[in-house]
Amino acid sequence: MRTPFINRWLALFALVFFGAAGVNGQSALDNYVSEGLKNNIVLQQKKISLDKALLSLKIASGMFAPAVGIQGNYTSGNGGRNISLPVGDLLNPVYASLNQLTGSDQFPQIENVNQNFLPNNFYDIKVRASMPLVNTDLIYNKKIQQQQVMLQEFEQDIYKRELIRNIKVAYFNYLSATEAVNIYESALTRAAESKRVNESLLSNGRGLQAYILRSQSEIDNIQAQITDAKNQADNAKLYFNFLLNRNGDEPVIADHPANHDIASVAALITDEISFQQREELKQLREAVSLQQNVLKMNKLFWAPKLSGFADLGSQYEDWKFNDQSRYFLFGFQVDVPLFAGFTNRHKINRAQLDVKNSELNQSLVSQQLGMSARISRNAVETAYRSYQSALKQLEAAESYQRLIERGYKEGVNTFIESIDARNQLTSAQLLVTIDQYRVLVAKANYERETAAYELNQ
Repeated sequence: MRTPFINRWLALFALVFFGAAGVNGQSALDNYVSEGLKNNIVLQQKKISLDKALLSLKIASGMFAPAVGIQGNYTSGNGGRNISLPVGDLLNPVYASLNQLTGSDQFPQIENVNQNFLPNNFYDIKVRASMPLVNTDLIYNKKIQQQQVMLQEFEQDIYKRELIRNIKVAYFNYLSATEAVNIYESALTRAAESKRVNESLLSNGRGLQAYILRSQSEIDNIQAQITDAKNQADNAKLYFNFLLNRNGDEPVIADHPANHDIASVAALITDEISFQQREELKQLREAVSLQQNVLKMNKLFWAPKLSGFADLGSQYEDWKFNDQSRYFLFGFQVDVPLFAGFTNRHKINRAQLDVKNSELNQSLVSQQLGMSARISRNAVETAYRSYQSALKQLEAAESYQRLIERGYKEGVNTFIESIDARNQLTSAQLLVTIDQYRVLVAKANYERETAAYELNQ
């Protein structure tokens, strides 16, 4: 009478238990993905490239700010060219007449002056502030540097997606290899049990020594397969830890809700394919815009460039510093290009070709990504159908193996039939495991091709 009630509680317990296991498994993989994004060496190098692009943007922005610096020079010389000033020849007759008229010596005689062109013990120290006022090159250079930052961000996100896909595929390959080990160990247990049954039959006079030898051969073969499967699992673990930048011997949590992931594939293969969110396309669109800005900058070669400056300093001979040595000077400078051997026209033509090439590359890559997305979706569907078929084969192999084992013990079926049934069961179990993780690998590839994974989660 209480059986339905008990069954209901058992079902609830199983749902909670396996649901929690699925959540923990998914969380474990997400934690591995986060660890890989944090520790991967190549991604750290991509981050350095992004930081460099940000610094280049700050440099371009700093070009608009005033530049202040101290400039100074000291010069001293003698000889060389000079100019003669006949001051004495001009003024001495006048001074002599004035002295005669006044009866005094108030106006002394003076010598002619020879002024050298070279300064003697002369210094000039000033603080200069300069600032560009109108410069289209600086404006477009800042825009281009901003776009370079975005290109580096897209480049970093592209590698993140590739790394996430590689981590997932490596993780699924490791799980597949470890489950293969478990399957072979189960097959070894069945083979050992078969040998024990044959030994029991032989001791009772109903078996053959050849069956025992055949059973031992089967055991040896399975042990060799276990060794190979363990080596494959170790290799998968080494590569997985390499992606996470960890020690190769670090343990890997082999716990993932594969059935839960596969359950979502049925809806996935019927959804509309969308790949427009891929960073590669965003990067190409930004590259086209960047080349267009380069073209606009080159077309404005005729635009005048205006800058201003202000000097505050002191200049005099013999290191004198007084009211006569101090000075203030400001001004403006304009630069208008007129002719440069048609180089500006050639730069415009080259920039136009770069824009056209970027647009063609964007169209080509868009077609390639669309094709890759469709191929990856087809791979998901193929793997899913193969997995469904493998499940049916496993169900049939399990039933067949149970019937043959029972018949062999009852003397109805032969020993060869029992070996064949065990091999079929092992092959079916391996096929289910392989196809199961083939589905997950195909799903990870499709997730990569459509940029479906949320990088900020």
